[in-house]
Amino acid sequence: MPVKNKSRRTRLIVIGFVILLVAGIGFGSWWSVDTVRSSFPQTTGTIKLKGLTGPVQVKRDSSGVPQIYAATSEDLFRAQGFVQAQDRFYEMDVRRHLTSGRLSEMFGSSTVETDAFLRTLGWRKIAQQEYDTKLSASTKKYLQAYSDGVNAYLADHSGASLSVEYAALGFVNDYKPEKWTPVDSVAWLKAMAWDLRGNMQDEIDRSLLTSRLSAQQIDQLYPPYPYSRNQPIVDDSAITTKTTSTASTATTATTTSAATAASNVESQLSSLSDTLDEIPALLGPSGNGIGSNSWVISGAYTTTGKPLLANDPHLAPQMPSLWYQMGLHCTTVSSACPFDVSGYTFSGMPGVVIGHNADIAWGMTNLGADVTDLYLEKVTSDTYLYDGKQKKFSSHKETIKVAGGADRTITVRSTNNGPVISDRDDELLKVGDEAPVTTSAPDRGDGYAVSLRWTALTASKTMDAVFEIDTATDWTSFRAAAKDFAVPSQNLIYADTAGNIGYQAPGQVPIRAKGDGRYPAPGWDSGYRWTKYIPYDEMPTEYNPARGYIVTANQAVVNASKYPYLLTEDWGYGTRSQRITNLIKTKINDGGLISMDDMQEMQNDSSSEIAKLLVPILTKIDIKDDKGDYIRDAQKLLETWDYNQDSDSAAAAYFNAVWRNTLKLAFGNKLPKELRPEGQCLTVPATDQSGPVDDLDGKSQLVRECGERAADQAQPDGGDRWFEVVRNILNDKTSEWWVTSPTAFYDKDSDKPRTTRDQLLAEAMKDARYELTSKLGKDIDSWSWGRLHKLNLKNQTLGISGPTVVKWLLNRGPWNVGGGEAAVNATGWNAAGGYDVVWVPSMRMVVSLADFDKSRWINLTGASGHAYNAHYSDQTTKWAKGELLPWAFSAKAVTASTSDTLALTP
Repeated sequence: MPVKNKSRRTRLIVIGFVILLVAGIGFGSWWSVDTVRSSFPQTTGTIKLKGLTGPVQVKRDSSGVPQIYAATSEDLFRAQGFVQAQDRFYEMDVRRHLTSGRLSEMFGSSTVETDAFLRTLGWRKIAQQEYDTKLSASTKKYLQAYSDGVNAYLADHSGASLSVEYAALGFVNDYKPEKWTPVDSVAWLKAMAWDLRGNMQDEIDRSLLTSRLSAQQIDQLYPPYPYSRNQPIVDDSAITTKTTSTASTATTATTTSAATAASNVESQLSSLSDTLDEIPALLGPSGNGIGSNSWVISGAYTTTGKPLLANDPHLAPQMPSLWYQMGLHCTTVSSACPFDVSGYTFSGMPGVVIGHNADIAWGMTNLGADVTDLYLEKVTSDTYLYDGKQKKFSSHKETIKVAGGADRTITVRSTNNGPVISDRDDELLKVGDEAPVTTSAPDRGDGYAVSLRWTALTASKTMDAVFEIDTATDWTSFRAAAKDFAVPSQNLIYADTAGNIGYQAPGQVPIRAKGDGRYPAPGWDSGYRWTKYIPYDEMPTEYNPARGYIVTANQAVVNASKYPYLLTEDWGYGTRSQRITNLIKTKINDGGLISMDDMQEMQNDSSSEIAKLLVPILTKIDIKDDKGDYIRDAQKLLETWDYNQDSDSAAAAYFNAVWRNTLKLAFGNKLPKELRPEGQCLTVPATDQSGPVDDLDGKSQLVRECGERAADQAQPDGGDRWFEVVRNILNDKTSEWWVTSPTAFYDKDSDKPRTTRDQLLAEAMKDARYELTSKLGKDIDSWSWGRLHKLNLKNQTLGISGPTVVKWLLNRGPWNVGGGEAAVNATGWNAAGGYDVVWVPSMRMVVSLADFDKSRWINLTGASGHAYNAHYSDQTTKWAKGELLPWAFSAKAVTASTSDTLALTP
């Protein structure tokens, strides 16, 4: 939430001063220290909790992680709400204001545009529909009990006793948190689904690329999945789909038609992309790079004789961590109180999302199914075209309340495809102004708009699924629970104490009559509507595969040629998944058994797969160096490198700089202006609808084009899609992509020299040497990857846009870390913006099905959301070192690890 005006900045300076005052920094005020400590949770003694029917125990270990014991389900979730509010209420409150489009009530005018966009999507309204019409009676009962627990905490806490942030907010406005509701919890699932929504950005970017690149060139930048090299999750033999009659009929013709229509609204799509970039990234940076690892190994190949299961979701680093560790235990497990579960939860939502109970364990990674489609709409002021007829928009008004400012009222319009999201940007109101008329689209008339169809905008039963998974006891009940997990579509892995392992793909995945979802579709043609969802019984699944293991890391789920439905064409490219698979296979083929330590070591594997491809070429290039061995000394670092991206590795630092500069030279400087960094200007040939525009001498006219995108969104991000792009051109030393000059690239008759692969790579090595000299110094021996590759943890509100002193108080870091982009230890960085860590293994767990008390886990930060609490970031240093903490589960083990016990009584 960036600072956008002086009044906003003034308010934040005041907030910073108040936080300093409350914290007692520089004032030596003992009462101020006591004030900030007043928000810390009471973890010992006794508290009366309104609504309880019996006593509840909250046992916390030395990391502050709570295990709750209650006699009834309602008491269990009432206590969960109370305890999470103790540790994380500010985080919970910000989240519910985000999901309901009400951030401006807390933070003023700077968040109005975000609120307007989220009101247009209508997350909160869909969550209300789910609660009213879809969820079971037991789920509603649990949600209400959770809300009652939160509200019991709020009844006795306000201002500074809630958190230091509220003390500051209360000083600059009259904001006071309102009561928690069940719908506040349900709405968080929409935020999850948004950040895991699939390929919307790819749809936009492919369309924008049509302004400069040919269809063949665009396809080169989005290559097909390498099925022959990187194994999908599910073997062909496991595909048992019963019918192919309703499979997608996407064809090149329909895709081309949609792409042509999309090219008519380049300015609108570019502006929409910028609008999407402004929406706070809850789980990952603008939805890009979101990935995860999970794998499960049969007991036949483990040292315990029972399955081992690992999971580490890759999400945006933030303070506090997105996850909250917790155990929920009925003192006597029965049908009336069926919970005995431990794992990772979301603050603000009851239940456990990832973890294990007494019988099964499960993990999740993002399936990446294409569950969003953008539709181009031919519009007038109050109608849109559909199958040759004008239809009225459905519309309603929304009022956004703004702290310290005037209310703002917006009109939300929808077509039969979905909400018109282009209404939320001033530039998008000029729809069609620059669009050429083509045969694939109606006359632009008043212009075009952009609407969104998305599975999460249909009410579902995902909240039911959370509780059903928590209480599942075997594969049959687990699959039945997964059926209700509608959005976001996930890869679910499974293991049980009986020795079984499995995989299930749940979720609502649309079937399209025409089109493949790669480009925005013509909204005026009903042929591009969704027809139905893939039947659950025909979603990919696998149980006890003969190979003895299952790996999911965002790769293709199934071989597209063997499966009759289209899940997506925008998979991750399998770099991480195949590395994990190879590590497992090597161990098994060598006759060894896999231990808990082996699983943990795999999670920390930092091997660079793109380095294995490029380094043998880089080390053979003859460097022409007019400064003696200045470049050659850096090149020598690669000759003995083992490809591991350890924090102290100088070679890893240099290689990643070479990779970044290679991408910039080969691809980034050839992108259309809509995808280049704002302010970056290039001289390129002029074009119109028919192609290049020639001058009187037959040479292409040249124009100066300046970039329009934010710097961190403009260049290739360096992920494993780019690994595949480079792999496919690596043996073609004269590929047009190796041309370093944009003018020579666009204008084949250019007088500019046409460089080859080795010339471009030599230039990238030279640029990398100079870049690292400026960043790390001239002495190569002092270089390290960790000095470039830093993790900073930021409070997601004041820690991002507050004054420097506030950031210092609320944020933590940096940590110098190893790992890297598309490594198993996926401390991802965006080559467009630099080397800082932008997504991480947000938690790690390894579960032993032979003895749950031998399981291990770690969180990115800590249990507490209070900036000065001992558990604010106490797990981060261990996390950075790849360490895991013991994970007690049985009552005996929990008691042995307990540091504090709190009694909650009626």
